[in-house]
Amino acid sequence: MQDFLFYLNLGWEHIISLDAIDHQLFVLALIAIYSYSDWKKILVLITAFTIGHSVTLALSILDIVRLPSDWVEFLIPLTIVLTALGNILMKNKKQSGNKTNYYLALFFGLIHGLGFANTARLMIAKSQSIAVPLFGFNVGLELGQIVIVAAILVIMFILLNLFKVNKKDWILFISSGVFALSLKMTLERLPF
Repeated sequence: MQDFLFYLNLGWEHIISLDAIDHQLFVLALIAIYSYSDWKKILVLITAFTIGHSVTLALSILDIVRLPSDWVEFLIPLTIVLTALGNILMKNKKQSGNKTNYYLALFFGLIHGLGFANTARLMIAKSQSIAVPLFGFNVGLELGQIVIVAAILVIMFILLNLFKVNKKDWILFISSGVFALSLKMTLERLPF
């Protein structure tokens, strides 16, 4: 149980810490198009991301998949750029029911999972089973994402309902900000 709690805390820190701005920006861009009433869809969406993250993390720990870390560090903010850009370009269309969002979250989760793979590979001994560490880490990651989503939904509810901010303006403002920050990160991490 102690190992599970250690990895759960590691997953929690992986998404909640100040160093996890890329994950937080991705979650923000991912859910910006939804409403607080879409909370079930949002939970499925972030779970799809966690599943993708988990699959790649497991494959990497088992040394089945490896990608140079400079490419991974470049691809992570690029996924955020693409998510935010999609929001901006599609701001006049209803996206919250789009099943493509789930597949993109799963695919982008695969890329984000590679970002923690080198650290995880060093932490998990070759003789150790990856089941408990991987499960604990992903439970922590999922819990952290739920907390971030809840905070975003509260802010969104206040702005859209109490301050009567237009939903399209919200999407454009948030997505543009996330786009600018993640584009800066992408350009700083060019692997070539």
